[in-house]
Amino acid sequence: MGIRLLGPVELRLGTGAPTTVGGAQRRAVLALLALELNRTVAVERLVELLWDDEPPAHPKAALQGHIAALRKTLTGWPFELTTRSPGYHLTGDPAAVDALAAEELAARAAGTDDDATAAALLEQALRLWQGAALADLPSTALSAALARRLDGTRTELLTAWAQRLLRLRRGFAAVPALEQAVAADGLREPVVALLVRCLHQSGRTSAALDAYHRARACLAEELGVSPGRELQQALSDVLTDEQPDEQPTPAPSAPSAVSDQLPAPPRGFVGREAEERWLDAQCGPDRTGDGLAVVVGPAGVGKTATVVRWAHRAAPGFPDGRLFVDLRGFDPAGPADPAHALGRFLRALGVPEPAIPEDRPARAALFREQTRTRRMLVVLDNACSADDVADLLPAGPGCAAVVTSRNSLEELVVADGAAMLQVDVLPDADAHRLLELRLTAERVAAEPDAARRLVELCDRLPLALRIAAARLTARPGWQLADLVAELADERTRLSTLATPDGSIGVHSALTLTHRHLASDARNLLPLLAPHPGIEVDLYAAAALLRTGTEATRLALGSLAAHHLLTETAPGRFARHDLVRLYGAELFAELPAAHQRDAFHRLVDYELLAAGAAIRRLNPYHKPFRPPGTEHLALPRLTDARATLAWCHAEEPVLRALVTVAADRGEYDRAWRLARATATLYYGAGRVHDRLSCLRVGLHAARQSGDREGLAAMEAATACALGSSGRVAEALPLAGQAVERTTPDDGDLHIHALSVRASMTALTGDQAGADRLSDAALALIRRTGLREHAATVLSNAAALKVALGAPAAALDLARETRDLLSAQPTSNAYMWAMVNEAFALHALDDPHGAELAWREALHLCRSSGNVRLHALACRHFAEFLASLGRSIEAADHLRTAAELYTAQGDGQLAQNLDRLLSRNPASPQPLEAT
Repeated sequence: MGIRLLGPVELRLGTGAPTTVGGAQRRAVLALLALELNRTVAVERLVELLWDDEPPAHPKAALQGHIAALRKTLTGWPFELTTRSPGYHLTGDPAAVDALAAEELAARAAGTDDDATAAALLEQALRLWQGAALADLPSTALSAALARRLDGTRTELLTAWAQRLLRLRRGFAAVPALEQAVAADGLREPVVALLVRCLHQSGRTSAALDAYHRARACLAEELGVSPGRELQQALSDVLTDEQPDEQPTPAPSAPSAVSDQLPAPPRGFVGREAEERWLDAQCGPDRTGDGLAVVVGPAGVGKTATVVRWAHRAAPGFPDGRLFVDLRGFDPAGPADPAHALGRFLRALGVPEPAIPEDRPARAALFREQTRTRRMLVVLDNACSADDVADLLPAGPGCAAVVTSRNSLEELVVADGAAMLQVDVLPDADAHRLLELRLTAERVAAEPDAARRLVELCDRLPLALRIAAARLTARPGWQLADLVAELADERTRLSTLATPDGSIGVHSALTLTHRHLASDARNLLPLLAPHPGIEVDLYAAAALLRTGTEATRLALGSLAAHHLLTETAPGRFARHDLVRLYGAELFAELPAAHQRDAFHRLVDYELLAAGAAIRRLNPYHKPFRPPGTEHLALPRLTDARATLAWCHAEEPVLRALVTVAADRGEYDRAWRLARATATLYYGAGRVHDRLSCLRVGLHAARQSGDREGLAAMEAATACALGSSGRVAEALPLAGQAVERTTPDDGDLHIHALSVRASMTALTGDQAGADRLSDAALALIRRTGLREHAATVLSNAAALKVALGAPAAALDLARETRDLLSAQPTSNAYMWAMVNEAFALHALDDPHGAELAWREALHLCRSSGNVRLHALACRHFAEFLASLGRSIEAADHLRTAAELYTAQGDGQLAQNLDRLLSRNPASPQPLEAT
């Protein structure tokens, strides 16, 4: 009696009669608990299993109902279902769960050398399947993943069983099951290879060849790849009429000595302990991996040194020899010929010269034959493509191969099941150790700040650090600071990080990589130079490349595959400084008109993207569209949180481009981009960055002579100054914005009036502020203009509260909410909720006020608006304190302090504890947006 998962999920008595478990979701809960038998399953994982990311309103309650019903169903069965933090725990005998019993049988089979015993155990395990595993569960991502896991187990059992039968010369017995598996999924090459071998052993050679060709066509059509080594070898065995259970043909002659072609171990090597442990696991003598590894990384990062050092340490585990070849994948003279490399390998293995075939395929076949029963290590260094190494991989299960490349060689991972290791620059500590080894610890310790800066300027790249250390070693009279001063000049840094003849250096290494790129990737690298950010996104790159996102994605992927960029998140790519400087050198070689055009495309894209982001926060915003940008693709900003996340990631780029544009005399683009950042900065916090960006934009607007632009920047800068508590500086700017505009300027004049009203209120002149606010409101109602209507209404509500007119404030706040009912996570809507809470409190409705506060907090959290979230927490704490709920108030004050600290407003965060002593019955006017 037990739980059946390998087919429909059910409980079965010892007689085989099933007990119904009602409901697909209840069966899913039972299945997951059974697969994790004797282990606790978290509530969150069960919720994910049942509802993916769309749970009902009360998922825990619904889950508890299923658990209670299962406990009742399991009464009298040899299982106990208990509640155990953080979820639920099913206890029982693993042998009573068919999936776990199958795993135990597989483990017993793997532990015996007796093929007959193993085949019987594996066949017993396979008979436990009664159809597709977990066949009747609800369709969720997790249930599908669990089913795939069990399907993978079944495939492993099938292949192990077929292999044992082949050795017993009973391959015919596995043919029906293998044919069924291949019909279900013709892309599983190991299963197809076994089918080919079993058919051949059964005397059905024609059927074996048909199976191979069907699989080849399927792989080409579905994946665009050729058959891998295992399937190709199965075909070769059929064509040469070799039975898989026979020993390979003996070598023409045995090698007289163990061949060891490894280069000398690298000197002055530091770090990479984790990488060597990974190589041990994948390719070492006691490995758990498949024995094929690809080690990739940028030029100069130390891939070869790491692999060669590891190979010397692992050499005793490969008594039949160690082969090495530099494939020169990025050499200006061209790559090495794999046929020549095969000739070298065969000679090292003792094959006489006359016995070495002329053509590459025949050499490859002989190499596979020679390595099938050996225990050898093959290191294939500096490969450019998967084709370079395809014929150089050893065939025997006792062999291992490690490939290094600047390219990612994903084809080897897909087609041959290689494991991939990305080697990055050195950690700080290891980079300092490398300097100490080359320069002596005493010399480095004498100038700790200079040493730290030297490591930074070399990007922690081993090649750059070794060259820098060599320059200092050759100049004993130099201080580290002298070389730091030389490297600090970005114009000459790359040429400094090279040997005197220039043959070895960062620049030459990057040049060799750049030459091997496809045309779009080769063109894109210099075009990224005017982009000032640490990261560039897909859409900005598409604007620079003047092509669609799909072509740009391929170009960025190629740069990342060659380790000139690093994909930090989907669609976002970072550059190391040395790569950035190399790209800038290439950019400087372009005609001046092309450079100017690239900068314009970048700024215009950011203007367009920022405008789209503002529309997400203010649906009435009228974005400026630069001419000629109709074709540009923009990021998908689905809601306020995604918008603010984009703003946070893109903020350094926007701020830097404002400064660069102003410095280049592109004043119109500079002030327009600065103006676009004003709203985005407020939602994302970062008050000080906001102010510095707007000051540059204000200067640019003055230089441009654009009256409307200057008024807009005066109003925006006044807001930022007021938010920073610098009201004395803000008020004159706000006044100038009003005086510079007239009612005929529409929304611009309305916004200027509202900003001046808020700044006036911050001086304590509530009556004057109210008059200005009423003037702005009157214009809105008379003209029907809507771009700044919600902000004006919300700020007016705050002023009415401060003036002691809470009823009027409540009306204005609710009018704001009605205006923005379709966009409750917009800035003005959340402000309106805050103002509504203030008004209700002043109207002696604490219950209504608390509901409004909690709604405001919920909206701020869900939108990701950290500035409003901090402010709402701060004032809600005051509200709670006024009700005597000091413990709750303190919790919200702590949250506010953390949020203000995250925005860089540490002083306000430190002073928040004083707010509890302030009388919250007289709220202060809120800052302007």
